[in-house]
Order: sequence, then structure tokens, then C-alpha cells
Amino acid sequence: QCSANSLAEPTLSVTEFILLGFSSQPQMQKLLFAIFLTMYLMTLLGNGLIIILIRTDSRLHTPMYFFLLSFMDICLSSAIVPRMTVDYIGKENTIELAGCATQMFFTLTMAGAECLLLSVMSYDRYVAICKPLQYPILMSKRICLAMSASVWVGASLHALIHTISVFQQPFCESNRIDQFFCTVQALLKLSCSDTSTYEHGIYLTGIILLLGPLSIILASYIAILLTVLQMQSLEGMRKAFGTCLSHLCVVGIFYGAASFKYMRPRSYRTAQQDKVISVFCDIMTPMLNPLIYSLRNRDVLAALRKRIEKCTLNIPEKGM
Repeated sequence: QCSANSLAEPTLSVTEFILLGFSSQPQMQKLLFAIFLTMYLMTLLGNGLIIILIRTDSRLHTPMYFFLLSFMDICLSSAIVPRMTVDYIGKENTIELAGCATQMFFTLTMAGAECLLLSVMSYDRYVAICKPLQYPILMSKRICLAMSASVWVGASLHALIHTISVFQQPFCESNRIDQFFCTVQALLKLSCSDTSTYEHGIYLTGIILLLGPLSIILASYIAILLTVLQMQSLEGMRKAFGTCLSHLCVVGIFYGAASFKYMRPRSYRTAQQDKVISVFCDIMTPMLNPLIYSLRNRDVLAALRKRIEKCTLNIPEKGM
């Protein structure tokens, strides 16, 4: 329990935190440094390649590719891994209060935006397959921009509310965060006030933010499945299933990890579980998304082959 003096301290009495990371053993830290740096470089390479292909190939300038996750995945991974790798080679794993709040805000924003964006992408696939004649109208550039803005504004507001709420807590227990980056759950463990009401609020918002978009995704793909089963063309069915299955793999990985991360009661949490699921959700998923979704798409692969042939044979593209 906190003493009366501790309770009387101002909320921002803590000026910095110590990130404990995965392990304090020097040999393990070197191994983790190599693993996470490799994963980060693969994330930058895969997602950066997708962004370059989208910007340089006019065939990919469609709403479907407008909503790709590449930029978001790079931002999410960049908010965590560079700082973490520096901590592994440094002597003191400290982070300033403002830096911790900034990191929390950006990671929550990117995770929330990805959650909402996956539902938008499922709607895009629903319109493309079920209402192809209305696609240019229902997914016009203005509508795409409006949906994109709504995703970013909604995710930013959600992140801002949680960041402000967490850093209004009195941190009088300790400044040692048992995580490798600043998370809501890890910081609440350092608070000496009763956070049960706020944790119930987190659980409720987690249900809304996860199950709401997931309901849209499931409804979209049920409609897509019924439409695909009525197709006469086997080639059309194969192409539709190929695109949708890749997207559903991303949805399953993201929502499965996010549900386990955000919707577990505190009594069922352990620090080590939180670390492992954070690696899977916030570091591994951005690395896998280009392989699972983007690079398995026929149009993206065609654009990639075209780019490789141009670089290898030095043949200028038509119309360039």
C-alpha cells in the first residue's frame, strides 16, 4: 500500500521510467538485439517495397491499395523497435515521461487505425465483388479520403484519451516498467490509486473497438461468400477467394493477438505473457503483413516482377 506522503505526491512526480525489457542477461540481450533488429529491417524492406510499387505502378492506384497497411505498419514498428534496440546496447534503459507518453500515443494510434482500416478494406472488397458496377461511385476518391480521415481521427482520439487518462495516475509505487515499451497495462501496475474502474473502461472500449469492426468484416465476407458461390466463372471465383483469404489471414492474426492483448482481465495477466503477445502483435505482425497480404496479391506480384525486370534489364517502361 502507498503511504500518505506517496498519495499526496503530484501525478507527475515521476520524471522518467526504466524499461526492464525481456532479460537482464548480457548474452540474451545481444541475441534479442539481433532478432528485433532483423525483424525491423524486414518490416521496413517489405512495407517500403509495397509503398514504392503502389506509387510507381498506375495499376495499383485504386481504393484497394489506397487502404493498404504498409505505412501504418512501418510507423507502429518504428515507434517501438529503434528505441528498444538502443536500450539493449545501452547501460540504462530509461525513458523520459514525455517520451513514454509519446510512444504510448503513437502505438495506440497505429493499432487502433489498423483495427478500423481492416474493416474499411473488407467493405472495399464487398463493394468490388458484390456491387462491381457501383464500385467507382461507392469507392470514389472523395469517399476514400473521407473514410481514411475518419480512421485516423478516430484512432487518434482513442489514443489521446487513454494516454491522458494513464498519465493522470499517481505513479508512487515505482518507476520500473516490466515491459520493453510503454503500454497502458504496464503503467497501470505502477499506479498506487485504484484503477479497477478505468480497467473496466479499457475492457469495454476494447470490446467496442475490436468487435465493432470485426462485425463489419464478418458481414462483408458472408455477403462476399454468397456472391462468389453464385459465380459462373471458375477463374473469377479463384481470384476473389485468393484476395479475400489473404485479407482474412491478416484479420485473423491481428484480431486474435489484439483480443488476447487488450481484453484479458488483469487477474489473468502476467508480465511475460504481455511481452510475448506485444512482440507478436506490434512487431511480428507488421513484418508478416506484406508477405501474407500484399505480396500474395496477383497485381502486386506483377508490379514487382515488372520493377525487377526494369532494374535488371534496364528497359524503360512505356509511358514513363
